[in-house]
Amino acid sequence: MSHNLDEKKFPVGKFIMPEEINPQAMESWMAMIHHFPELLRVELEKLKSEDFDKPYRDGGWTIRQVVHHLADSHMNAFLRFKLALSEDGVIIKPYPQDLFSLQTDNMEESLESSMQIIQGIHQRWFRLMESMSDADWNRHYVHPEYGKRFALKEALAQYDWHCRTHLGHIRLLQ
Repeated sequence: MSHNLDEKKFPVGKFIMPEEINPQAMESWMAMIHHFPELLRVELEKLKSEDFDKPYRDGGWTIRQVVHHLADSHMNAFLRFKLALSEDGVIIKPYPQDLFSLQTDNMEESLESSMQIIQGIHQRWFRLMESMSDADWNRHYVHPEYGKRFALKEALAQYDWHCRTHLGHIRLLQ
């Protein structure tokens, strides 16, 4: 199957913030957060071990880097939720994901260590979200790179997309 570069970079399309965020959409996005570790494991089990060090596209990360990135990113996401719930208008600290992806642990570590992180983070993150009130979902953090406030319900939409996009990257090698 032939894919163009944009389809490989954004296999589920580029992120577009929904104009309206309704309870049904949020329930679906929360289900992705809840089930993501098992969905990720299923996709990884379809690959051969030598596939883990192949990039999903020219100029893209290897599957190993993708999985370690998911652990890095979702640890940050969980902490952003906790900070937004704890401090009014907190300014979060961005991190250089491309530089993280080049560090030895992202290039060489087995996937299992990050799978354990993803399992634990997603379990706690989902539990936190289950306990949130409507007012909590409207709490926000400020992302200084974008100069924008993100309500937690908007962040949830973005992380649902993030999960689906990286699952799509892994499927490109199957």
